[in-house]
Amino acid sequence: MQTKFTHASALELLMKYNKEPFHILHGLTVEGCMRWFAAEYGYGDDADFWGVCGLLHDIDFELYPEEHCQKAPGMLEEAGAEPELIHAVCSHGYGICSDVEPEHEMEKILFAADELTGLIWAAAKMRPSKSVMDMELKSLKKKYKDKRFAAGCSREIISTGAERLGWSLDELMDRTLAAMRSCEESVRREMDELGLE
Repeated sequence: MQTKFTHASALELLMKYNKEPFHILHGLTVEGCMRWFAAEYGYGDDADFWGVCGLLHDIDFELYPEEHCQKAPGMLEEAGAEPELIHAVCSHGYGICSDVEPEHEMEKILFAADELTGLIWAAAKMRPSKSVMDMELKSLKKKYKDKRFAAGCSREIISTGAERLGWSLDELMDRTLAAMRSCEESVRREMDELGLE
């Protein structure tokens, strides 16, 4: 699946509606993870599309947190986004704020990894290194089990996401950690270039 968006044009669109550095950081992180998953699971030719879906998945969240995934289609249509991209973006909120169900493997990965990247990022911030590079799976699992830690990250969504993919929770965590390691440096660099770090 191809997309009309480049990384630069998708980022410009995201920043049109999102000014909070955390939202840009999250978008770039999920983009990097989705590119890793595309390459890892035999969808390398679609890596740009997977990445753009990751970058733009929360396009409406900052302005319309109560209408998340409801405002996104209009924003994306206006920018000329493909129907497949709009479907993917809306499907990541399935059962929470959207009735668009994840169908493609990419959409299922986006649904599962999106919430988990937030938990991993929160755990990384607590580490002396402030990095995922030295984070081990057992350390992440401990944080996951502590319901008070990053309480805003829904464990139910993460476990449902793993089930939809037919993966164990450990597999989802391990793979998402690897995906975040693959893009941590480039995300930090880009945030720095944008003057948002």
